[in-house]
Amino acid sequence: MTFPRASGILLHPTSLPGRFGIGDLGVEAYRFADFLVASGQSLWQVLPLGPTGYGDSPYACYSAFAGNTLLISPERLFEEGLLAKNDLDEIPSLPTEQVDFERVHQSKDIILDKAFARYQRTTDTELRSALETFAEQNASWLDDYALFRALKSAHGGVAWHAWERSLVRREPAALARAGEELHDQVEAHKFFQFLFFRQWFALKAYCNERGVKLIGDVPIFVAQDSADVWTNPDQFKLDQDGRPIVVAGVPPDYFSATGQFWGNPLYNWERMLADGFSWWIERVRATLQTVDIARIDHFRGFAASWEIPGGDKTAERGRWVEAPGRELFTAIRSALGEIPIIAEDLGVITPDVEKLRDDFGFPGMRILQFAFSSDTKNVDLPHSYHGNVVVYTGTHDNDTTVGWFNSVAGAGSTRSEAQISAERNFCLEYLNTDGHEIHWDFIRAVLASVADTAIVPLQDLLGLGTEARMNLPNSTKGNWTWRFQDAALTAAQTRRLRHMTDIYGRIRRHEVESIKLDPNTA
Repeated sequence: MTFPRASGILLHPTSLPGRFGIGDLGVEAYRFADFLVASGQSLWQVLPLGPTGYGDSPYACYSAFAGNTLLISPERLFEEGLLAKNDLDEIPSLPTEQVDFERVHQSKDIILDKAFARYQRTTDTELRSALETFAEQNASWLDDYALFRALKSAHGGVAWHAWERSLVRREPAALARAGEELHDQVEAHKFFQFLFFRQWFALKAYCNERGVKLIGDVPIFVAQDSADVWTNPDQFKLDQDGRPIVVAGVPPDYFSATGQFWGNPLYNWERMLADGFSWWIERVRATLQTVDIARIDHFRGFAASWEIPGGDKTAERGRWVEAPGRELFTAIRSALGEIPIIAEDLGVITPDVEKLRDDFGFPGMRILQFAFSSDTKNVDLPHSYHGNVVVYTGTHDNDTTVGWFNSVAGAGSTRSEAQISAERNFCLEYLNTDGHEIHWDFIRAVLASVADTAIVPLQDLLGLGTEARMNLPNSTKGNWTWRFQDAALTAAQTRRLRHMTDIYGRIRRHEVESIKLDPNTA
């Protein structure tokens, strides 16, 4: 499907400001939504919203259906009567510049436990009824997920394939016994999910009412240590002990000379095809209830996946194995109708991937940072775009625009000093600039392009350098921690972005006339 001409900002909620050590779904999220409206943006793109596991990567979650409870706002819980004022006052002071995930986990666990204890004593029948309804409507994934999390805690956090054989194999008697023994913990995790989705859907409604749509990121693969794999082992290529026979990644590319080793188990496509892709249909259904548009990460994996032997440590020794993407999307469309999907088609793209994308009408992606590495035929150059694409100045996997522009060759770099210099010079000539505001040059280029959709990471709008990078692919430390500061978004930036968005036709005229700017933001 095609999208109307529009633009937006890429910002994961963990990067919002606030005093609880991590961005959340509280007042700062609503202020950011107000900023989007004031600046003429109609899209807010986020990274995957699932509960993060080891490494705190949103692309390695404990569930493809559950929400990240670190995003639950303590202030909202207080407003709902689930926390007392002294509960908020007792939350320790945490860093505001970056997320210290270990300390945030500790702090949020205490807060959520207090909220659950208060809920257990509540006489609020409306709240109890709302939780019961949520649990009934989401039982298909919630029951297994809550038991998975309770069991994981009971086993000291080890991966599920290291549990007792009876639990690994999901023997009914063992599951029933565990459910009884861990009843309170299971109910607590159901309650935490209820809180997350209650707050998320309130924020989504606020955005939608103001003309802002949410773009959510859907990783093609799921984590090995997840409720999804534990619950549906036959849907994945696992050995008899529940360990992956082959794992996911991509071969050496722009990001890494040794490729990217992701380690996710790969799908048993034959099994999925046999049951009509039921798991995928439910996953997409749940995603499109949570967000308005889904960006499917690593779309090329639906044509063929890079299969790495399970015991390897890098992605160099792998092979491409075909996947039934056409059959999958036909089944999804048959079950759900026309679906608003963006295909992340970066990397090694072959004609079969392009045909799969185009036959279903999914817009692909273009990255302006990639535009200057070859010649004038580079598909990432704005003059090569067509309407049905989504263009980004950069993504969460890139350096920021300012960081990229000021980069130098060094350890781990895939570019020589000569290549960096050539790219920079081509960039300056192409954009007709001296580079002193290279981030605004990039923003203007994507907004002015014919691409229907243009997305700018907030770091690029703020003109931040490498210190604000969100993720360095194929690395395990220092990622996902960036946060912006409360005073970073100024009235001047709001007006400048709104004006630029307007002159390049990404605001419908009646929307421009109806915008009422908050005097604090413009």
